[in-house]
Amino acid sequence: MNCRKILNKSLDVLAGVSLLAMVVFTVWQVFTRYILKQPSSWSEELVSYLFAWSSLFGAAIVSGERGHMNMPVLVDKLGNKGKKILNVISEFVALIFALLILVFGGVQITQLAMGQQTSALHVAIGVFYVILPVAGVLIILYSILNIVDIIKKEKGDK
Repeated sequence: MNCRKILNKSLDVLAGVSLLAMVVFTVWQVFTRYILKQPSSWSEELVSYLFAWSSLFGAAIVSGERGHMNMPVLVDKLGNKGKKILNVISEFVALIFALLILVFGGVQITQLAMGQQTSALHVAIGVFYVILPVAGVLIILYSILNIVDIIKKEKGDK
């Protein structure tokens, strides 16, 4: 099994598990609020963090599928060589963004937040922020794989 397939399967499972956990904890929140008349504060807080995790897993999945934003009006006017160059540039920009914002910035914010605790869960907030650099590394890996695929395709077209 190649690297892309392993990443895809792992992220599909992680995104699915976090989505399922959000549903379970939301149902628990509704049950405790309306049936037991004693709302569960921890489940509401956990769902909001799981939503962020799920969103960032989804961003990595979209990056792997090369489904991120593009401008087909501009790209369609270019020839094959121009499209490939623009696609490599697009992947490189995504890689730089992931490196600077998600990995570098994510590590800094995670370290800063390790000294603070969540109000209901009493867990270091940095534990929940660790998804930022993790998602950044995943997007970087996908960007590299995408660039390699684009270049391989270019060599195969000649």
